[in-house]
Amino acid sequence: MIQGLALMTAAASVWAAHPVVEMQTNQGTIKLELYEDKAPKTVANFLQYAKSGFYNGTVFHRVIDGFMIQGGGFTPAMEEKATRAPIVNEAPQSFQAGLRNQPGTIAMARTNEPHSATAQFFINVANNNRLDPPSYDGWGYCVFGKVIQGMEVVQRIAKQPTTAHGPHQDVPVTPVLIQSVKVLPGAN
Repeated sequence: MIQGLALMTAAASVWAAHPVVEMQTNQGTIKLELYEDKAPKTVANFLQYAKSGFYNGTVFHRVIDGFMIQGGGFTPAMEEKATRAPIVNEAPQSFQAGLRNQPGTIAMARTNEPHSATAQFFINVANNNRLDPPSYDGWGYCVFGKVIQGMEVVQRIAKQPTTAHGPHQDVPVTPVLIQSVKVLPGAN
């Protein structure tokens, strides 16, 4: 009995060690566990955007079934939101710590400039090891967490029909709204 209690206490402390965010979308709820011990600046950046309400009312603006769903930077009218300064790309560090662009992981989106990530993120729906360091540009895309609940919602979003919207490709025909992103109690 005492051993079982000790194991439950240890498991609870591991769970509480990582921030968990709840993302409410018009397709359902996604819960993400974030690994600040493996990508501290990236997780702090994401949490700052989440706590400020930045993601509320944005959309998954780029959806490619068999690849990933990307969001966190555009309104439903496909207007890009102003962001803070870019962060340092921690992909080599998170990769070294064992994080990979595998199904269900969340990573930072960026331009071709390795240190250009701001608010946009993507959730992998396939094994995208070509995005891991060293990748095509020597850096890769920083994985900083994983879906712990709601992978069926991620898959549902990935299956949405898409179209072009101005210069943007792979935009869902019907907007996939991120209604809210909140840090759950007990998380950092």
